[in-house]
Parts: sequence; structure tokens; C-alpha cells
Amino acid sequence: MESSLIEMGYHVVNVDYPSRKQSIEMLVERHVTKAIEKCQSLCPEKIHFVTHSMGGILVRYYLVNKLLDNLGHVVMLSPPNQGSEVIDKLGNFPGFYAFNGPAGQQLGTSAESLPNKLGPVNYSVGIITGNKSINLILSTLIPGDDDGKVSIERAKVAGMSDYLIVPHTHPMIMSSGEVIRQTICYLKSGKFCRESTIPKE
Repeated sequence: MESSLIEMGYHVVNVDYPSRKQSIEMLVERHVTKAIEKCQSLCPEKIHFVTHSMGGILVRYYLVNKLLDNLGHVVMLSPPNQGSEVIDKLGNFPGFYAFNGPAGQQLGTSAESLPNKLGPVNYSVGIITGNKSINLILSTLIPGDDDGKVSIERAKVAGMSDYLIVPHTHPMIMSSGEVIRQTICYLKSGKFCRESTIPKE
């Protein structure tokens, strides 16, 4: 994804963050905010976001609390925008906290979970989510079609501009050639290419 975006002329700031060690609020303050400051130092016309999984929630949290005048488009890959039943059902199991950390515990499906308290989005958001799973155990905990971590319905968020389902799994969706092409399409136009224009992988 990064190399493809660079080839298309985008300057990429690829953010790595300790998702299993800090809360969502702390991750945003210590990592997302600094990455945006780095982007702003380049004086860009627009700042776009491409996120995977929890990264979509980090961006939503940031944009609820901060104003970004030069915000462009946001592409979220497999985001738990309405939380995940996996957290609801396994969150109290021994060892689950150690594996998922404090931020993971915030991604349940209740009305009081952090994603569900963020409200609708009022900026350009395109969501790509998968309907294939390699984790059949977790998929049994999730109603409807899912990618092994998040259901296709819970990836959605009120106010989103476009939505696309692809035959990929949660951990590998960002590596798909189709998903990369669709991401670039959305960053350029604010919408995904429809089926008739999607090149074959």
C-alpha cells in the first residue's frame, strides 16, 4: 500500500503505534497527533488518511476532538466502526487483555463503547471491508458475514460516503491489489470504482 501510494505521487507518513500497550486516547495523543504534525510541516494542500482496523477509530477520535482545515479523504480498511462482538464475548477471558491491550478492550459493541460514542462522520469516508475469514473460531462469534474480526455491518459508520465489500480477510486486506487500486481511486475522486472498472488482480 505504501509503495503504491508513493508511486502515485503521494508523500506517505506511515504510522506505527503500540496498539497493545496504550488506550485509544493515548495512541491518538502520542502517535497520530505527531504524525499529522509531520504531515503539516510539509505544507500539503490536503492530508488524506488510509487506515486499517483500529486505525480508523484513531482517526475518528482525532477528528472529533481536533479541527483539520486541510482534511482530504479517509479510506478505512476493515474498521470496527460499531465495535466487534469478539471483544464482547472474549474480553474477560484470561490472557485476552494481554494480547489485545487497553485499546482493544475499548472496541466492544455496546452503546458506551468508544467507537459508538464518536457519532456520525461529517467528512469524506470510504470503507472497504472483507467477507472472508481464516479464523473460523472467531467468526462463529460474529453475526452475519465477517472478515474474522469485524462483521461487514459493523464496519459501517453513519455519514460514510462510499462502501465496498471485497473477498479478503481482516489481516491481509491491505495487501490486495484490488484494495490498493480502490484506495487510490477513492483518494483521487472521493468514490470507489464500480465493478465494471475494477481491474483484475
